[in-house]
Amino acid sequence: MKNKRTELKVSAIRNGTVIDHIPSDVVYQVFGILSLDETSNQVYLGTNLDSKKLGKKGIIKISGKYFKDDEINKVSLVAPNATLIEIKDYEVSRKEKVQLPEIVNKIVKCINPKCVTNNQNVPTSFQVKQDHKGNMKLFCKYCEKTIGKQNIEFI
Repeated sequence: MKNKRTELKVSAIRNGTVIDHIPSDVVYQVFGILSLDETSNQVYLGTNLDSKKLGKKGIIKISGKYFKDDEINKVSLVAPNATLIEIKDYEVSRKEKVQLPEIVNKIVKCINPKCVTNNQNVPTSFQVKQDHKGNMKLFCKYCEKTIGKQNIEFI
C-alpha cells in the first residue's frame, strides 16, 4: 500500500517575507493593502489553511520583498495577531508578531466627510486604542470620530 501525501509542500523562499497567522477572512485585504497584485515578485497566498491557534488561517510569502513600517502598520490594523518573518539566504533573520502602533499617520482615511482631513490638505492622524471588549478602534486627532476595524479605508 502506498503512503498518501497529506500535506502540500510549498518551496522555501531564498530572500523575502512571510506573513503568517493572518485570519482567513482578511487574507485578501492584506494582499490588497500591500499592493501585491501589482508586484512582479513571486507571491504565494494560502487561505483557509488549518491552524492550531486560529482554526483556519492565511499565509502570504513574497520573494525579494521586505516591508516598510507603514506597510506593516496597515497589516497590523486588520490582522493584529499576524506574524512577520523575514528570510535571508533561506534562513529566518527576523520573526515577530506585528505590533499595533499607538498612532497611525497618513495611511487611513477619516470616515467623517466634514473632517478637515477630507476638505483641506491636512494629513490624517489617528490614535489606536482598544475598547472595553478588546476591539481595536481608531480615534481621529482632528474631529474625534471613532473608526472600527470594519470601516477602515486605506489611503
